[in-house]
Amino acid sequence: MAERHGGVGVHRYRVAFIRASWHEETVECARRAFDEESSLLGLDGGWIDHYRVPGAFEIPLHAQHLAGSGRYAAVVAAGLVVDGGVYRHEFVARAVVDGLMRVQLDTGVPVISAVLTPHHFHEHETHIAFFADHLSVKGREAARACVQTIESLDAIARTPG
Repeated sequence: MAERHGGVGVHRYRVAFIRASWHEETVECARRAFDEESSLLGLDGGWIDHYRVPGAFEIPLHAQHLAGSGRYAAVVAAGLVVDGGVYRHEFVARAVVDGLMRVQLDTGVPVISAVLTPHHFHEHETHIAFFADHLSVKGREAARACVQTIESLDAIARTPG
């Protein structure tokens, strides 16, 4: 179910923001930063639908359904795929990033990734704080990339010719 946030802005683009529930408190930093930066850029917060999925592996399938729905000008994904000391980390990280790229190329809807795949994440305060800060940076960058990409694609579509 989508969570709606209110606001008034210049841009009337509907955006889907998907975030993984694994490491939720850390990943939430990307969502908050995205919302804050989007607001500064004029993207109406009431037009951002937030979706939570179990983990990063589930993000591409949700992105595909959301992008294919025709309701969204862009899809943004946030997650943290950590290295648990087994090969699975690399498999999941590659599947997520490749899946997101495939979705945008197949649908023509931009998919912006704020999915981090650190090799040496440990569940202690220093790493949690470091990656929370890093996801905040990525959330702001994702907002800028989202708005710029939507505007660029709109300009291309409006160019005669």
